[in-house]
Amino acid sequence: MTLTRRAALALPILTTLPADAADWPARPLRILVPFAAGGPADGLARMLAEVFSPRLGQPVVVENRPGAGGIIGTAAAATANDGHTLLFGSISMTIVPHLQTQPVGYDVVRDFIPLGLVGSTPFLAVVPAASPIRDIAGLIAAAKGARPPTAANSGNGTLSHLAAELFNTRTGAQIESVTYRGEGVLMPDLLNGTVGMGFLTLSSVLPHIRAGRLRALAVAGPERLPELPEVPSFAEAGLPGLEVDGWQALFAPRMTPPEGVARMTALLQEAMANPVVRARITGFGVQPATRDRAAFAVLFPEEFTRWGELVRARGIRAE
Repeated sequence: MTLTRRAALALPILTTLPADAADWPARPLRILVPFAAGGPADGLARMLAEVFSPRLGQPVVVENRPGAGGIIGTAAAATANDGHTLLFGSISMTIVPHLQTQPVGYDVVRDFIPLGLVGSTPFLAVVPAASPIRDIAGLIAAAKGARPPTAANSGNGTLSHLAAELFNTRTGAQIESVTYRGEGVLMPDLLNGTVGMGFLTLSSVLPHIRAGRLRALAVAGPERLPELPEVPSFAEAGLPGLEVDGWQALFAPRMTPPEGVARMTALLQEAMANPVVRARITGFGVQPATRDRAAFAVLFPEEFTRWGELVRARGIRAE
């Protein structure tokens, strides 16, 4: 028996659903992933599909619809009217529409119902080990100096790019972003000091931090990370409000019947409370969600507004 199968069987029977929720789904369920197969979002969606299917008594199929920074797959989910389509979304949903010069054809806040968070990808501010910058105070001082450090990012409009722009906005600094095509591509230049710093994901920098090749200055999140308990959050380092959380979550299109929303919300909640499922999430380099659905329902529109304001203020556009 596989670990995934054990996770599915370990979920307790749902006992708090409306009576009509037990009749849904009436046919196979589809989870759209707006990114290519093989990445963390795809892997997490497929893991959840395997957990959900035995509980629903129907096949749960993951369908990848990559392209245009997630717009193609998200648009397909927004217009789905079969009542049996879900979206495995991410924070990019709240960013990508603001980067476009033309409307994307959907409104993520209006057209999607958040069912709950699945996990998050923490971001950290890091510098090469040889850098004289030792902490956030030192970074702010250097960023306001005559020769501010450059910041490597994994792509125009990505979270690593927006984190640097948010840092500039919060501090009045003038860090210049240097755009690469992915964290793996930028890493050699960061390690050798060609670029001075970066706001990057925990999974990409942790091996280099532990090997002494990078220095972590702060966590761009609300609290310290268990992997690096000695590294403060930005708030602890004296810079509150600089939170960058690469969350991933499950959504239902607005036209999903209420019984479907109720059943999937409850089923996701049960799954996220299961230690085997949470261990599987960690295996994808993602931290299992800690916010409940109510908190995420508040966070989701706030994120859309926050990133939209930053994109407009900094004049960022998709390339």
